[in-house]
Amino acid sequence: MNRLSTDPVALFKAAREGQRLALARLMSLVERGGDEARLVGSHTFPQVGNAYTIGMTGAPGSGKSSLTSVLASVVRAEDQRLAILAVDPSSPFTGGAILGDRVRMQDHVTDEGIYIRSMATRGHLGGLSLATPQAVRVLDALGWPWVLIETVGVGQVEVDIAGAADTTIVVVNPGWGDAVQANKAGLMEVADIFVVNKSDRKGADDTRRDIQQMLELSSLGDWEPPILMTVATDQSGADELWKAVNEHRSYLETSDELTARRNSRIQNELAEIVQRSLERNVAAVMDGSDAAELRQQLIQRDIDPYTAAALLIDMADE
Repeated sequence: MNRLSTDPVALFKAAREGQRLALARLMSLVERGGDEARLVGSHTFPQVGNAYTIGMTGAPGSGKSSLTSVLASVVRAEDQRLAILAVDPSSPFTGGAILGDRVRMQDHVTDEGIYIRSMATRGHLGGLSLATPQAVRVLDALGWPWVLIETVGVGQVEVDIAGAADTTIVVVNPGWGDAVQANKAGLMEVADIFVVNKSDRKGADDTRRDIQQMLELSSLGDWEPPILMTVATDQSGADELWKAVNEHRSYLETSDELTARRNSRIQNELAEIVQRSLERNVAAVMDGSDAAELRQQLIQRDIDPYTAAALLIDMADE
């Protein structure tokens, strides 16, 4: 492959042959968005459906990166391949936090069975909420059987991204905080597995009890999220976590919920693409001279807000 090639199809072919540089360039195209990203999406979409995705989210400092690293070791011990997307919504310039907490994953950098990519939104329509599923599809189409999405914190973007996975792990620490705040963050809705990391610290049992009480007050389906105790720094509990992931996968597959979840996700993605596209069209119209003229008419009360809005919507549709 020409080292300067930016053709998405050629890059995909090279990446399938094992060229990591080609895969890195494909990921960069996905992050940037635009026509090339859409070409990547159209090329990979018919080839996906085999990778299983795991979302890992939790408050900053909860030990997600360390837990991701030890979980990767467990996966590799079974001779399975794992791709890790380390998602950083806050850093559009550094390419993510690979120089921060992700240093803890450095033991896996030379492992051909591990792929680590730190992602940050760089102009993609819809940001990471749309770039992330595109990146997962690239990895899926290239034959990666497991994809782990790790987010840097707890916020709506991170919850949305982690909730887009097949199995979502929510990591908390002892002294986690009150149940109301956790519920507001949306964690109860997306969590398939709870992990109390740093469980060798004081208050771990209290935190576990708090989560259990919240689960008892929630409207759960047939799957009740297990609450696991881990200490990532000494790999304690990592095997149990991997076992829980596989048990949840088995549950989803045997109950047909896996198919239902994935169908729902793709429909939600379609709705968001349309919404973001319309928002972009509206923003362009609102910045135009016609909108400025209508605003002036509105101020002078020559036109009412609904009539002005209808005219602007017609302009956006043109």
